[in-house]
Amino acid sequence: MQPDIGVKTIFARDELNRLLSLLRGEGYLVLGPKVGDGAIVYEALDDIAEMPRGWRDSGEPGRYRLIATADDALFGYSVGAQGWKRHLYPPRQRLFRAEKAGRGFRMLHPGDENDPPLAFLGVRACELAAIGVLDRVFSQEGFEEPGYRRRRRRALIIAVECGRAAATCFCASSGTGPALEAGFDLRLNEIADGDGHVFLAEAGSELGASLLSRLSLMPPSPGQIAAAAAQPVEAARQQTRRMDGNAAEILARSLESPHWDEVAARCLTCGNCTMVCPTCFCTTVEDVTDLSGNHAERWRNWDSCFTIDYSHIAGGAFRQKASSRYRQWINHKLSTWHQQFGSSGCVGCGRCIAWCPVGIDITEEVQSLQKAADGR
Repeated sequence: MQPDIGVKTIFARDELNRLLSLLRGEGYLVLGPKVGDGAIVYEALDDIAEMPRGWRDSGEPGRYRLIATADDALFGYSVGAQGWKRHLYPPRQRLFRAEKAGRGFRMLHPGDENDPPLAFLGVRACELAAIGVLDRVFSQEGFEEPGYRRRRRRALIIAVECGRAAATCFCASSGTGPALEAGFDLRLNEIADGDGHVFLAEAGSELGASLLSRLSLMPPSPGQIAAAAAQPVEAARQQTRRMDGNAAEILARSLESPHWDEVAARCLTCGNCTMVCPTCFCTTVEDVTDLSGNHAERWRNWDSCFTIDYSHIAGGAFRQKASSRYRQWINHKLSTWHQQFGSSGCVGCGRCIAWCPVGIDITEEVQSLQKAADGR
């Protein structure tokens, strides 16, 4: 029997492997959490044995570590080092190919049109919100990004609700989590206690309901429902950082604040924050050709507004100082993004805090700008 959308059910941990098998049988490339290079990464996943069982992430300003635990949780971490953006909007993407034909060139497709559809396993609430932000960015009328739209339309999302928060998380104050509300095909809550290791599952789409119907399901107990409901509440309670709800207005009033020079004294303009941000989308374009001149390609690569070349125009770069580049980034992220896309560009995942080499905290910078404006 196919479960109805929104109806909660239970399946055992081993059924997660069956779910992965079903997805691969449907032609999906399944991407999920693994341990790689000392971090949680989202990569191709064939078996739950590859998942980060018993690992948690620990994040502080300028610091990220994995910690081994005694539990068997597969989703005991908060978020991966990078979000799902790198699979929907790759760091390096070929835009077109061209081959010489007579006195001109013949245009060819990029060559990724037949890539398999993607299934994301383990999407957190803040990450789902980030995907929603990218949907708006790349769906503006007249400015659609075809590669992103193609991947996104075919993507299946299995979201997992948070049961804990890292020290860098602030999604609760951003209104993007930790609870999952909508936008998923399947929502899971991992429950590992004395009664076993199971997942509370809920379909959010017909596709999700169809997948659930092919698993061995059980009705949830009141205790399991209560345990799942308590998870995002506890994750929110653990969060000590918060984004000021008036951040957009604070930044709009602080364009000439002397505090920008204080930030610049610490900022390395390395661009780490933009590389790990799940919503930043700055890019550059390069053209390449072979030595014969018979074949040419155009590639798009991730870039950062922190690089001096990003603001280079005829006559030179117009953001010469580190203070102007940091001001551009945080103002766009938290203030002018509202004008462009109708929401903040920040979802409270905290990655920019953990992966900043000098530990600059975006939430503290907004507070500091408010204090500077108040003369404190």
